[in-house]
Amino acid sequence: MENNDVRARAGSTPLARRAFLSASAVTAVAAPLLTSTALAGAADAAVRPIPDPGLFALLREIDPARIKATILKLVSFGTRHTASSQTDPVRGIGAATNWVVGQMQAIAATSSGRMTVQQQTFTQPVASNIPVPTTITNVIATLKGTASPERFYVITGHLDSRVSDVLNFTSDAPGADDDGSGVAVVLELARLFATRQFPGTLVFATVAGEEQGLYGSTFMAQRMKAAGQDVQGMFSNDIVGASQAFDGTRPDPFTIRLFVEGIPTAATQSQISLIQIVGGENDGASRQLARFVTEVAPFELTGMNVRVIWRRDRYLRGSDHISFQGQGYPAGRFTEPRENFSHEHQDVRVVNGAQFGDLAEFVDFDFTARVAKVNGAALWALATNPATPKNLQIHVTPPPGFPGTNLTTLTWNANPESNLAGYEVVWRETTEPDWTHAINVGNVTTVTLDISKDNVQFGLRAVGQSGHRSPVAFPQVAN
Repeated sequence: MENNDVRARAGSTPLARRAFLSASAVTAVAAPLLTSTALAGAADAAVRPIPDPGLFALLREIDPARIKATILKLVSFGTRHTASSQTDPVRGIGAATNWVVGQMQAIAATSSGRMTVQQQTFTQPVASNIPVPTTITNVIATLKGTASPERFYVITGHLDSRVSDVLNFTSDAPGADDDGSGVAVVLELARLFATRQFPGTLVFATVAGEEQGLYGSTFMAQRMKAAGQDVQGMFSNDIVGASQAFDGTRPDPFTIRLFVEGIPTAATQSQISLIQIVGGENDGASRQLARFVTEVAPFELTGMNVRVIWRRDRYLRGSDHISFQGQGYPAGRFTEPRENFSHEHQDVRVVNGAQFGDLAEFVDFDFTARVAKVNGAALWALATNPATPKNLQIHVTPPPGFPGTNLTTLTWNANPESNLAGYEVVWRETTEPDWTHAINVGNVTTVTLDISKDNVQFGLRAVGQSGHRSPVAFPQVAN
């Protein structure tokens, strides 16, 4: 990897291709916010990649009938409450877990040894909504990457279900939508990805204890962090089964919401203060992950519009992605466009002719299949494209003898990929929601641009020889 400083200055003469931007690039970088003429040398940052043929094939194989069968099977266990029976062979969380393990093991058998299945079991001590020590089991299938297995991408659905009383572990809690739909997405994608190879490592997991307080996913995320595993993207699929709310509003079968946090959950107070100072509230790693999803999982590919919502989750609520955010990992939550709260967390009953309860009759299996396509396209791109650049820093110390500088210098660590073409610096006005401009700076690890860091936000993404791009990294202030 080359490690050359690339300096772009208004009026400078390019001395070497590897060391300097071209004259047209200099013009574009020097004043990107002034005139359209000055911007002519910079590319539109919103590059719509051409999907791999293999991705098209995978998405075509997503089967709504299989998703339906999975959800109906999960409902058949009666209840999957975290505190329900661990030993009954046909009813309760234990029977459901055993069935998922069997499904995952059968899927792993098709992977030529690349996928392994783990039952991650622990005892949750007495805690909120856990009145007695309770066994919780996550089922985790890991498809090891072939070229850069050290980077991980995780997808989860939660296996447990509940009724009106969160402590009621005996009544029927079908959990068709919440979250049989999410588990079905995980199993369907595990089935299809297992027979294929990817540079990065993919993790397909069902977690438990979500309804009581995200206990299973918290344990999983903590273990991944303790093991030093570099999770560069995580998606919780929670309540992804209904394309309409059954409340008189128009169905919206082609929209899925993606919630992503602004200020990182794991940020310290000093980090939050710095984020506020530089105006980085909209540029955490989870927000960059969401921007990436909208690029690689467009409607033309998935049949679904991804509605990104800049909030950690629905108002004052949460799901398993928060457990990963708590460990500093970029993560988001997929969920249906409009919920019906009579169908969530409710005893199964009829009141004045209205059906309550999380029943399979309210699930749109074709919709859930399209949700799987969005997840599949995102996971494919994440695990195939270059990794997100590491240790991107923006330098603020002026050159010796100068009281300040309008130049912007960025430095970063070289990506590990052998098929890397180089990097692109991206930028946008601070009021723009998405990156608007990009310029190729070559296969280097530092660049200086004649554009003031006061006026725009900068980012960096890696570009492979195939033209596929990584998620954007946002710079930290250099010490």
